[in-house]
Amino acid sequence: VQLQASGGGLVQAGGSLRLSCAASGRRFSNMGWFRQAPGKEREFVSAIGESSVSKSTYYSDSVKGRFAISKDNTRNTVYLQMNSLNPEDTAVYYCAGAGTLYSSGTYDPEYWGRGTQVTVSS
Repeated sequence: VQLQASGGGLVQAGGSLRLSCAASGRRFSNMGWFRQAPGKEREFVSAIGESSVSKSTYYSDSVKGRFAISKDNTRNTVYLQMNSLNPEDTAVYYCAGAGTLYSSGTYDPEYWGRGTQVTVSS
């Protein structure tokens, strides 16, 4: 099982980036993103969960309304569209897969990918 994240980079405040995370080895119903800023603990950003009848998305309060998560099952890839970026969004972003996604939005993944750096300049 491997999760490969990409799409990070340097962007000015107010700009946009789209992160991608391709999963290989198995298909994940639950996938998501976390981030870790310098000197801070890793925090939840967003997750998406699928059942046979529905798809649910979750966001942290700090990104709600600015970020959008989506999943392409044909490519086994999850995306994070990040708009209206600000310097507080600067962090290493980690993709995660499988595990338990609770209806409260708490996500406890089983697999982690390597991070991709996002830097937002003011």
